Amino acid sequence: MVTLTITLDPAVASFYQRVAELADMPVETVLADALFKLAGELSLEAMRKK
Repeated sequence: MVTLTITLDPAVASFYQRVAELADMPVETVLADALFKLAGELSLEAMRKK
């Protein structure tokens, strides 16, 4: 695994922290899952444009 550091707006950080608490998961996992899903959606959109 690669470790990255990101800067989030406090409201965004609070949102993801709350989601993580509700899901009983580490906030890092919630953020990684959200970024992975977004990357997949953006990839599909880019392929459709071709």
